[in-house]
Amino acid sequence: MPITTCFAVYFIIWWIVLFMVLPWGIRSQHESGAEMPPGTDPGAPALPNLRRKLVWTTLIAAVIFAGFDVAYTEHLVTLGGIIRPPRTQ
Repeated sequence: MPITTCFAVYFIIWWIVLFMVLPWGIRSQHESGAEMPPGTDPGAPALPNLRRKLVWTTLIAAVIFAGFDVAYTEHLVTLGGIIRPPRTQ
């Protein structure tokens, strides 16, 4: 697989995983009892911990990409195996 394709696939996986990881451990300003600056939404996160979430996103995306790469290079999943022509009798 060309390196540009690897980067593109990894980026897509990373982006999807990021949106799955973002809600982890979020407490709103209202829930945490933190002082809310004027003009902010009470549902805004008090401490978003973005660095930790970016690290987790990168690690999880790397594991998923490794599985994808093994399946691709070993031909474990092929288009012919997914889409089979209907049987004729």
